[in-house]
Amino acid sequence: MGVYLMYFAAKENPMVTTNPGDEIQKDIDAIGRIEIVPSLLEVICRTTGMGFAAIARVTDDKWVACSVRDEILFGLEPGGELTLETTICNEIRQNNRPVIIDHVEKDEHFSRHPTPMMYGFQSYISVPIIRRNGSFFGTLCAIDPKPAKVNNTETIGMFNLFAELISFHLNAIEELAFSEAKLKEEQCLAEVRDQFIAILGHDLRNPISAIMMSAELLAASKSEEQITKSISIVKNSAYRMSGLVSNILDFARGRLGPGITLEYKKDARLADILSQVISELHTVYPDSIIETNFDLNHFVECDGNRIAQLVSNLLSNAIAYGREHTPIIVHATSNEQSFTLSVENYGNEIPAATVSQIFQPFYRGNDHSGKKGLGLGLYISAEIAKAHGGNLSVTSSNETTFFTLQMPVEKPVSK
Repeated sequence: MGVYLMYFAAKENPMVTTNPGDEIQKDIDAIGRIEIVPSLLEVICRTTGMGFAAIARVTDDKWVACSVRDEILFGLEPGGELTLETTICNEIRQNNRPVIIDHVEKDEHFSRHPTPMMYGFQSYISVPIIRRNGSFFGTLCAIDPKPAKVNNTETIGMFNLFAELISFHLNAIEELAFSEAKLKEEQCLAEVRDQFIAILGHDLRNPISAIMMSAELLAASKSEEQITKSISIVKNSAYRMSGLVSNILDFARGRLGPGITLEYKKDARLADILSQVISELHTVYPDSIIETNFDLNHFVECDGNRIAQLVSNLLSNAIAYGREHTPIIVHATSNEQSFTLSVENYGNEIPAATVSQIFQPFYRGNDHSGKKGLGLGLYISAEIAKAHGGNLSVTSSNETTFFTLQMPVEKPVSK
């Protein structure tokens, strides 16, 4: 069969497709990164006199061309796919042995084989490419519509050498990608560690200094007003330190342990839990105005302590950033499907750039008001929402900002 029949078979046969999946595309890209591949395929064509050479990724259900040298208009390009069962490479994948044919019409086994008849070739050579870990990657192959003398020691040795070179480079690419990923991870960890230490040192030092100063004032003070003020400072500082420690522990569990852990209760009394959190914050921030709007008509299965932690973080954030002398409103509703809670405060609009990163750990924005904390409160709150099968979102305008929790009223089924 001639060139044009081969072209017709590859181009028109309905078994030819060009839709490799994501994993196969990664392998195609890896072969594309090996600079010597075009030269190897050219050497194969020049040495054997064959017009088509390719590296194919062969899996248990796919044959996909990764790199091609096509001098006979076979019609395949990188990413081009043949139905696996129509290829001899499928047999090579099964037994890890090369197949070499000088002349199909004179070959006892392949003269009646459907593959040469379908694709119109007379000479064929294909050797397996085995990864360093022993797994089968694919084949290095060549075909031509004319007979060729390829079943000899020199040609087989060249193909085996080239297959080993390709395997070596694939392994090097994998090791490089792994090393780059590890380096990036270590750089991120180093950055987080340095940031963590710097911020933690700053944010814990402030309340500790306030407590120490207040203790000295209490020891020396005879004024009832000064004593009351110092006690208030101590309470405020201790509350801040408690929140910092809780968030630090949860962050460590999330990064180094199993993540946010929950202790579900079938019917958490959320109205009481929310009221308790608000009462505690009133004690610490007596000038704050916190209003409630509850419509809890259905039970909620959740970890009440974690929901309390989430609300406390959101309220502390609203107190820190909300406009002074304006109310903070806690909305809470439940029905048969979902529980929704939002904390609303009046204040300036949160910039879009901040909104996109506000739930990231240690994110503190560009505010220099001195009100910022460790940058973990909103991150931990979002993780608590996620652990409950819900999500935490934020919307902000020129007047108000809403942080909204939405979650199912029943415990999510574990996957």
